[in-house]
Amino acid sequence: MTTAAEIRELDDEELEIKLLEARKELFNLRFQAATGRLDNNARVTQVRRDIARLMTVQRDREIEAAEQAGAVAGRAGTKEE
Repeated sequence: MTTAAEIRELDDEELEIKLLEARKELFNLRFQAATGRLDNNARVTQVRRDIARLMTVQRDREIEAAEQAGAVAGRAGTKEE
C-alpha cells in the first residue's frame, strides 16, 4: 500500500511506471478471480485505490503545469507601458 505522500515524492517517470505496474497487477488479480484462483480478495480493492491515488497525483501535476503555462502566457500577452 502506497500513501499519497510517498506518491507525491516520485518524479513523473516513476509515477507513470508505478501506474503501469499497478494496472498490470489489477489485470492479473482480475484474471485470477475469474479463474477461481484468487486467494486475497481484498488485494483487488487495495490495488484499485493505489491506481486512483496515482492517477490523482498525476492529474494534479497536469493541472498545475497548465496553470503555470496559462500564467506565463497571460503575462506575455499583456502590454506594459
